[in-house]
Amino acid sequence: MATRLVQINMKARNDSALGRFWAEALGWGVDSEGPGVTNLEPVGFAYPDPAAVCVDIIARPEPKTVKNRVHLDLATTSPAHQAELITRLRELGATLADVGQGDVPWTVLADPEGNEFCVLEPRPVYQDTGPIAAVVVDCVAPREMARFWGRATDWTVHEVTDEHATLRSAQGVGPYLEFLRGPDTKSGWNRVHLDVRPYPGDDLKTEEARLRALGATDTGIDRSSISWTVLADPEGNEFCLLAPR
Repeated sequence: MATRLVQINMKARNDSALGRFWAEALGWGVDSEGPGVTNLEPVGFAYPDPAAVCVDIIARPEPKTVKNRVHLDLATTSPAHQAELITRLRELGATLADVGQGDVPWTVLADPEGNEFCVLEPRPVYQDTGPIAAVVVDCVAPREMARFWGRATDWTVHEVTDEHATLRSAQGVGPYLEFLRGPDTKSGWNRVHLDVRPYPGDDLKTEEARLRALGATDTGIDRSSISWTVLADPEGNEFCLLAPR
């Protein structure tokens, strides 16, 4: 048994407005499964598919107060493309952000609700990922995170060091999942988190038990009104286990 990383869940005070920003940023389509929920995926996409990790934006009233532990890195194909993309994103409402990055070849921006993301310089490794190069998670121990997420999902571990770890879907398509070592510890619940799904025919309760045996823990969130399971990885980052599909 295994799960698949199928989408990123992002909280927003105005889900539809933030959805429009990210749809324009990624060149994706916009849909909604109900009030307060905006779904983003590539046009013509058959969900779920490892070729893309989709984005669900969920309305929540709380404002963003700390740096997100999960963010997106956007891919570019040339220095000109990087410059053009940064200009276009700023015209859409993104602003420059300082997270202590110093003098680096990528640019750190924040979306209209303050969520940090990076526009990377062109890198050969990301030339076939689509607009999202990587989903990046700040952490204390990349090796431990690679161990957990490499077993929790069927994604392949590509590189592991004390400073970072990299995974990608077993099919070798779509964005990477990366864990970067940083000095900050988790504070409060994550406004951006990962959503995973088991494969069709798998049993949800069995998969939950397997994830717990690997090191996932309970978050204490009331599950009486939801159909999915909310767990936390070994560093306390919340993630949702959705129904098999």
